[in-house]
Amino acid sequence: MRAIWTGAISFGLINIPVKLFSAVQESTLDMDMLDKNDHSNIKFKRVNETTGKEVAYGNIVKGYKIDDKYVILEEEDFEAADAEKTKTIDILNFTLEKEIDSLYYEQPYYLEPDKGAMKAYALLRDALEASGKVGVTSFVMRNKEGLAILKPYKNVIVLNRIRFEQEIRDTSELKLPAVSKTKVKEMEMANKLVEQLTEKFDISSYKDEYTDKLLKIIKDKAKGKKQAAPKLKVVHKQNDDLMEMLKASLENKKKKSS
Repeated sequence: MRAIWTGAISFGLINIPVKLFSAVQESTLDMDMLDKNDHSNIKFKRVNETTGKEVAYGNIVKGYKIDDKYVILEEEDFEAADAEKTKTIDILNFTLEKEIDSLYYEQPYYLEPDKGAMKAYALLRDALEASGKVGVTSFVMRNKEGLAILKPYKNVIVLNRIRFEQEIRDTSELKLPAVSKTKVKEMEMANKLVEQLTEKFDISSYKDEYTDKLLKIIKDKAKGKKQAAPKLKVVHKQNDDLMEMLKASLENKKKKSS
């Protein structure tokens, strides 16, 4: 793994130097874009809009347009906006993780202690574990301010980015059923179905089966085997009798269990 950010966790008067690593990797297959005619690779180039010539990455700068003119920003300009936050993960407060809706969660990262920070790192990690709480933090990475939580996971401190409230879209434009009183019998039957399908969550029991199946198709095609796509019918309207559908769902689950 390669560190993508270095800085320090600010915990009271304690500074804990850390390196930040991505905690996730995609399980999707790496596909190339090809020309349909001769299967040559498609290349994307950074081109000057005026001259049409390719521009080397080292000659590209960032600018913000004001009154039809660009203000060019240097690396020090981004740091000057808030130099402290560009190098510090500042713990603002602590809270219970259950108080943060999963809608806000974005991206997890691993934090590794830098030189001389082992003891302080272990202290914070073990304090979080003992308290059952998470640290709410703010920092700047890649010229963008982020909100995040710090939580222990096994023997590492995880920084999990979370979204700001203004980044969550309002639901008012969605066509949703009004909240009304559900029939008692229907609710009881729905609760039974929920209970019947309830089990302890075990992440290891869930696999990315689609990628494996797609890879098999690719290998079969490489051997000259043709695949017949299954015909799936999408049902847009179901039986209006919810009780009958709930009963059938319960019976179906019983048959699978037996």
